[in-house]
Amino acid sequence: MKDSAAQHKKMTETPIPRLITSLAIPTVMSQLIMVIYNTADTYFVSRISTAASGAVGVVFALQAIIQAVGFGIAMGCQSTVSRRLGEKKDDEAAVYANSGLLMTVLLGSLMLAAGLCTLRPLMRLLGATDSILPLACDYAKYILIGAPIMCASFLLNNILRAEGHATASMIGLCAGGIVNIALDPLFIFVFKMGISGAALATILSQAVSLFILSTFFLRKKTIIRIDPKFISRKFKTYWELIRIGFPTICRQGMASVASALLNRGAVQYGANIAVIPEGASVAAAQAAIEEARDAALAAMTISNKIYMLVRNIIIGIGQGFQPVAGYNYGAGNRQRVKQAFKFSVLIGTVFCCAASAVLAVFAPQVISAFRGDALVVDVGSLALRFFCVSMPLMAYSTFVNQLYQCLGFSLCATVLASCRQGIFFIPIVLLLPRAIGLTGIQCTQALSDMLTFLVSIPFRIVFFKRVLDKSADSEAALT
Repeated sequence: MKDSAAQHKKMTETPIPRLITSLAIPTVMSQLIMVIYNTADTYFVSRISTAASGAVGVVFALQAIIQAVGFGIAMGCQSTVSRRLGEKKDDEAAVYANSGLLMTVLLGSLMLAAGLCTLRPLMRLLGATDSILPLACDYAKYILIGAPIMCASFLLNNILRAEGHATASMIGLCAGGIVNIALDPLFIFVFKMGISGAALATILSQAVSLFILSTFFLRKKTIIRIDPKFISRKFKTYWELIRIGFPTICRQGMASVASALLNRGAVQYGANIAVIPEGASVAAAQAAIEEARDAALAAMTISNKIYMLVRNIIIGIGQGFQPVAGYNYGAGNRQRVKQAFKFSVLIGTVFCCAASAVLAVFAPQVISAFRGDALVVDVGSLALRFFCVSMPLMAYSTFVNQLYQCLGFSLCATVLASCRQGIFFIPIVLLLPRAIGLTGIQCTQALSDMLTFLVSIPFRIVFFKRVLDKSADSEAALT
């Protein structure tokens, strides 16, 4: 078993810049690989057709539901485990880890059954048009089959991060990502499986990741042991995981709602950009409108995937920050928590500024690399440039939310998590397009991100004053 005392010393005494960098590099690499193979799906599927690109966007809303459950329980587990390890309560940490694993597998299986029973109406609800529906169903059924595997993989991955074993986590995710990137063109083009091949490649890659992550526990290279004897029979154990993970469940659940609303808005207002030749028949006009709708949906899917590339790197930095915050908070060293937050915000913001500048300048070239249709490039380029406006603010608001969550302040963390794709996003996406059409769809996320940043400022100030700068007696109102 891994030396718990040595790991505790490393997490509580190593200089913050060196510690966070050592943990963030593997987690950023993990996130990069995840985004690359998700983006690879979009890239290779886009070679099939514009409708196929749109289908990926529709199923993304379904994946967000799966991630809401898997990531939510995993984040609750990571927060609880890292704080228990910081308090040197290793057996309690093992109880939460094993109980969380059981919960994710059961919930993943439940989503699999429910999703397959309601597949076609579910795809309609998430924004599929007539031309996209069969492609979306083909893609989604494989994603649903892989739901229990994905959820279990998320959980083991976060346990490793909670212990501070970011490199082990990276190895598991990177191996799965490489498999996915290799299998995508093989299944899609060589085996002629089309969009189903991309989904099958995703499932197999998740299975590879789960297997590799499991080996670290089975070979006793970790502090936490995976053993059925540690599974709790107490309701409060599972409630604690749900309570702390609820901000992530809420955030990812709202991401699914936001994605569905964005898809439906793109389809609705995309009809306005249809190019209908003069004197065209009714059938030809309807075909042009359907093509424009698919192009708008594909453009929003592609631009969002590119934006997520940057966002996931920030999340990767945050995943290096969170176990440091959890360990040191559990050990009673609150000044190191502040130092970790400030350092993470600095490096995250510098990266976001650089990324926004590059993407704003080369937006058309980046979009056309996925799909060269003129309508897709026009719509996607403007959407990507709107993303770039809010991108420099992303790190601060993300890390404020993660700070609350990883230390167990679930109420405030839930409010912050609900802002970006819920409290602000939903009213904007429903109201703004009525005034300015498709442009309202394209700028919705950027406006929501800017408002989320503004709300995060007082949350950060209050947290520092009432928790990190004072005694534990002042914490109760924030939990």
